[in-house]
Amino acid sequence: MAKLKIRPLGEKVLVKRVEAEDKTTGGIVLPDTAKEKPKRGVVQAVGDGKLLDSGKRSALQVSKGNHVLFSSYAGTEIKVDGEEFLIMDENDILAIVD
Repeated sequence: MAKLKIRPLGEKVLVKRVEAEDKTTGGIVLPDTAKEKPKRGVVQAVGDGKLLDSGKRSALQVSKGNHVLFSSYAGTEIKVDGEEFLIMDENDILAIVD
């Protein structure tokens, strides 16, 4: 089966969450039910940018490969070929992690 390619539209960004930590800093192992979903991920693809009133598109501040922090309820979760991704507005991204 051919792998699907997702290309976000407009100011949308496709993000893959990083894996949740298996244990706390104190060394306590967390079961799956106790893990919080990470608010951090890696940008997989970006749209063309927001359409301005002039008809031009504004450039996005994030690009493919950026590690980002995003708000708790950001985006829409999708599953493609067994992998989970988020599609969100660029405005939902809080910061780029260097």
